[in-house]
Amino acid sequence: MIISQWVQYARLVRGSVLSLREREYVQAAQSYGLPDLKIIFGHILPNALGPLVILTTLNVANNILLESSLTYLGLGADPQTPSWGGILSEGRNYIQTAWWVSVFPGFAIMFTVLGLNLLGDWLRERLDPLERTRL
Repeated sequence: MIISQWVQYARLVRGSVLSLREREYVQAAQSYGLPDLKIIFGHILPNALGPLVILTTLNVANNILLESSLTYLGLGADPQTPSWGGILSEGRNYIQTAWWVSVFPGFAIMFTVLGLNLLGDWLRERLDPLERTRL
């Protein structure tokens, strides 16, 4: 799953760098005569890191959902490997007598994904340079 998502990261980094190199503070650093590596590591990379962190938190939540749904359908991890999707799949046979076998792993998936999405949203608000200037 992770290998297939590298394109999202490459596109985000490329777009961020192309946008950031046209900003005034980068042009001011160039006109001041700073070396390119100092501009890259001092100005461009720290500002391009925020969107990457946000994308990572959202992709982790998406991968949890994807893995648990594939395992629930029998297409994911080995049945001997503990997984929330595998627990949900096994609990499907006991839903009439032991409902908690399926409900609690479902809640665990829901709260984990919700928490990661809220973390990504909070990070977006904290790392957004335009949001910092408004406060």
